[in-house]
Amino acid sequence: MSHRIVDTSDLEGRRKLIARELGARAVKLNQFDCEPNQEGFEHDEAESGQEEHYFALRGSGVLRVAGDRVPLVLGRYVLVEPEAERQMVAGPDGLSYAVAGAVVS
Repeated sequence: MSHRIVDTSDLEGRRKLIARELGARAVKLNQFDCEPNQEGFEHDEAESGQEEHYFALRGSGVLRVAGDRVPLVLGRYVLVEPEAERQMVAGPDGLSYAVAGAVVS
């Protein structure tokens, strides 16, 4: 098959495993739908070696990265290195965002 399609409206829950649903092999892609002011869990990807790209789909929030607060708004893309601690915090109107990741070679 030359392409695959997934509609997030067909997936349930806050975390949507887009790449898995598509059968992707090289890149991970997840969508998160957050309630207003909801905090994600703080973590890093040091063990997996995966860098991650964060971008907003709807709403806004703050990405806490290694002690910095980076506003996440539509049209902004943030690359986070594997070793950096990160945590997403949704804004007052909620936040839907996507994370694309791959292992640094």
